[in-house]
Amino acid sequence: MPSPIDSHANFKPQLTPREMLELGVFGGWYFEDDTTDLPDEWLQTAKLSESGFDLSFNYFKVAAGQSRDVWQAKGWITPEDPLGWFQWYCRYTQGRRLNGTDDFQIRRWKAFGPRHIGGIAANCEPGNIWCRPRQRQALLQWAYDPFF
Repeated sequence: MPSPIDSHANFKPQLTPREMLELGVFGGWYFEDDTTDLPDEWLQTAKLSESGFDLSFNYFKVAAGQSRDVWQAKGWITPEDPLGWFQWYCRYTQGRRLNGTDDFQIRRWKAFGPRHIGGIAANCEPGNIWCRPRQRQALLQWAYDPFF
C-alpha cells in the first residue's frame, strides 16, 4: 500500500498557508483569534483581525465562500479539523498526515480549482486580476494562485 506521502504526490498547491495569510483570506478571522497552532513566522506578516470577520482583510475585499454552518451541513468538516479545509492544510503543511482525512481534503481541493479557474479564463481578459474578484478570492482561500 502506498504511503500517504506517495499517494499525495500530485497535491501541489500554488500558495502556502503563510502566503495565503499574508495576502488576506477569510476576512482575517478564520482562526477566530486562536492561532496557537500556527508557527510564529507565519503570524509575523499575516493579515488577521482581532475583532471578527472583516472584508478589508481579504485581498480582493469581497466575501467568498460559505459559512461554517454550511460546511458542517455538507459534511465538509472533519472531527480532526473542526475549522475546516484551511486548518487541515495548515496542519498538513506542518507535517501532520491522516489516512482518509488527507485523501478527502485533497479530493476537495482538486475539485475546487479547475471550475473556478475555468470560469475566470472564459470571462476575463488575461492579466485583469480584478475581473471576478469573488472567484479569485475563493481560489486564494484554496491555495490556488488567483493572479493568472
